[in-house]
Formats: sequence, structure tokens, C-alpha cells
Amino acid sequence: MISVLAGKRGCLVVAPLEDVTVVEIDNWMASPSAGAILADLGANVIKVEPLAGDPMRNMGRPAKVPDEKKDFDYQFDVSNRGKRSITVDLDSSDGIEVVRSLISNAQIFMCNLLKRRQKKFGLEPESVKLLNPKIVHATLTGYGTSGPEAQRPGYDVTAFFGRSGIYDAMREGELGAVPMARPAQGDHTTGLAFVGAILAALRLAERTGEGQTVETSLYETAIWTQATDYAITAVDQAPLRPRARENMIIPTANRYPCGDGKWVVLNMPEESAWPKLCEVIEREDLVADERFQDIRGRFKHMPEIVAAIDDALSHKSRDEWGEIFDARGIIWGPVLGLHEVAADPQAEALSIFPTLHDDAIGQYRTVAAPMRFVEADVGPSHSAPKLGEHSREILAEFGHDASHIEALIENGAVGELP
Repeated sequence: MISVLAGKRGCLVVAPLEDVTVVEIDNWMASPSAGAILADLGANVIKVEPLAGDPMRNMGRPAKVPDEKKDFDYQFDVSNRGKRSITVDLDSSDGIEVVRSLISNAQIFMCNLLKRRQKKFGLEPESVKLLNPKIVHATLTGYGTSGPEAQRPGYDVTAFFGRSGIYDAMREGELGAVPMARPAQGDHTTGLAFVGAILAALRLAERTGEGQTVETSLYETAIWTQATDYAITAVDQAPLRPRARENMIIPTANRYPCGDGKWVVLNMPEESAWPKLCEVIEREDLVADERFQDIRGRFKHMPEIVAAIDDALSHKSRDEWGEIFDARGIIWGPVLGLHEVAADPQAEALSIFPTLHDDAIGQYRTVAAPMRFVEADVGPSHSAPKLGEHSREILAEFGHDASHIEALIENGAVGELP
């Protein structure tokens, strides 16, 4: 039965995916993060884990919190909240039969298994659709399921940032060191792409009555995030121009340090922005300088201009300059640390860090998916499941009687919460 919620405007609504069951076989962060969003949208997401659990469990960095909350795995939680967990030995015939029974009654099967592993377990699209002709079969991998890299395992730092060109494009100048991304940035971006693909495939399956196969990869998603650059590079295949501050074309679209060591980013590509910025930072002499009279001259002498603006901004803090920029109509943004974003009033206004409850630690903050529904109260519902927490419950829901459940657990095909 579909439950009905009171919407924010008083009308009655249902969660968008409340009547959808998802069977998820995956690990780490990319595909699981997509499952978390589907759960946020109301889906019944069943996370099928190996007996030892998703290797991401207990891999996250510890939070600086009181001792009673230190054992909680906040990073695992953000990509697995709202789900239920069943542990299954996929190498056993009984375990595979359990998974087949789940898939037979689901609308979506999602995984991050390479094609050879899908075939090994009988979970490739052809076999899954024999079990459930109307199901959406969704795969997320590092490099896609075809081509010379199809069988290569991929993580976000290798497939998303490395092979896609993002790391090279982000280097500070031609000789700058390759940067290192923070954990799972590419994973969560690809998870959003995966959600979009799954929902479109689900819509098509509902319209046609026929199952759909859909896939994405870290590599493809990363290339799409650079589509503006690749629209040119795909045509001319020329190397990108270095992006060091001294190599930028326009000084009013660059980044600069302030007196407190914090940075600002400016983005005003219009010609009229140059004299305006010079006036605001009290360097009108730069406008009169013959070297800087047009865009070509400013580009030629960008190192001198960068040094001059650095010096001008060094006399006030980032936040002081922010107040001045706002008052004078300068388009700018602060370069915030993650700890600053976590306390940002704008994030608070958008409910980006909602509060959840866990029985072990009580209230804690998590991270919302970047979407909000005006009429429906959808979002994170509960913390991530413990390993095998719902094994018996799920088996019973899918028609396994008590004696069969006991036998599955006894022979090790299914595990349960220790």
C-alpha cells in the first residue's frame, strides 16, 4: 500500500518512488550513492552485500566528535542511508537463488559488477530479463562495458579524474603538480548521472511494458562534466592552454588571495569590468597604463596585472573585500573551506545538511542530494543499515518460509546481523 504524506502546501502527495523496489549489488561509493538517492525518493532499496560486507564499511576517516559517536561510519552512511541490508554468498547456488527471487519481484536491478562478473553470477541483462521481463537493468562501471578498458576496475581518482583529463586540466600551469581530489567527488557526480539514467529507463519500461538496459561510467560522466571544453577538443584535438593565474586571458575572471590568506574568485568577462574592478580596489592607475589598454595587452602582461591585484587585495581580509564587492556590484565568490560550507547560512537555507536519527548515536547531520520537491517531503529517511540487519525480514517478504530462511542461514548462503 502506498502511504500518503502531507505536502508542504497542504496537498496530499506520495513519495515519487514509493511503489518501486530496487535490488542493489554494489560497493564503494558511486553506485551506492545512486541507491541512496533512490531511497531518498521513496524507493524500497535492498542492498545485497557479501557476507563480509561492503568494503567501504569502516573505511571512512573518523569524525572529530565525542567518543560515544566516533564509531559511527558517517561516510558509509551518506551513500547507504535509507536502505535495508541482506548479506548473501553469491558463490553459493542457494545464495544466487535468493538474489534471483529478489530480482523477480523488483522494478530495478542496479550493480557495479564488471561484465565478466555479471555473467559469472547469471546477472547480465539477458539472464535478469528472463527472470523479470519488465525490469530495469542498470550498470555503473569505471570505463563502460565495451571497449579495450571494459574489464579494467576503475575508481573515481583513476577513471573519473585521471583518464578523463580532469586532473590535467586542473593543473596550475604546464608544470604544475597533478592535484588530488577529495574522496568520492567523482563517485557522487556519477551517481547523479546513474539516477537520471535509471529513472528515464524506468519511465520507458512503464510505458512500453518491456525491460530496459542502461549503463553509465565514471569515465563518461567525467567527460560530460567537461563538455564545454570537449566541444572544441573533440574537433581540433589540440592540447588545452595552461590555466595558471598568469596564463588567464581576462584579469577580471581569475582568482586572488586576500590579506588573511583566504581567496576570492572573480568572474566578469565583460570589457567594462576592467575599469570597474580597478576603481573598487583603488588601482585606477592600472586603467591608465598603456600596456593594459585592451584585452590583448592585458593578456600579454597578465603576470604584472596578477601581481598588482594580489598586492591591492593583500590589505584586507576575504570577508572585508566581500562586503566591498557586494556593495559595488562586483561578481565574486569566496573560496570556502569545507568546514566553512558546513556552517554557511546559504547551505542552512537550502537544508543541505539535514538531521537524521540513529539509535546508537542519536541526532547527526548528513548531506542532502541536490534536489528538492516543493510539494513532497522527500529526502533522507533513516541511517544506513547494519550489515545483514534485514536478512530475515527481506527473505520473509519475498516468500521464503521460516524453515527455508533458517536453512539458508545455517548453510551460510545468507548471513544476518551478528
